[in-house]
Amino acid sequence: MMVLPSLAKGNYECERQVQVGERLGGGKHVVDAVAKDKSGKAFLISLKWQQVQGTAEQKVPFEVICLAEAVESSHGKYEKAYLVLGGEGWKLRKFYIRGGLDPHFTHAHLVAIVSLENFVAKANKGEL
Repeated sequence: MMVLPSLAKGNYECERQVQVGERLGGGKHVVDAVAKDKSGKAFLISLKWQQVQGTAEQKVPFEVICLAEAVESSHGKYEKAYLVLGGEGWKLRKFYIRGGLDPHFTHAHLVAIVSLENFVAKANKGEL
């Protein structure tokens, strides 16, 4: 996983492939990583890679909903979630990163949609 070295540099403890509950509509909700800082705050991390244009873009809104639900239903166990978009094949990447979905979600503040580069920079500095 490309983000693990930056999380380690930022002094986060990481656990990979963590089940954080059930997805809406059923099925296990597994995130790519859970990062915990020195104060004990935990962050969900979901990584989406799109090398060429495809269907990953249409899955982003559902992932945001599922991540927000996981944070909300954790009763404080998880501080926030990050949906990290990597690769060059995104038509809607700027729209998502600039908050284009926010007006459509009640709990949009619980999920930050960020580029891979931005996430790595935040993680390196311990600023999740």
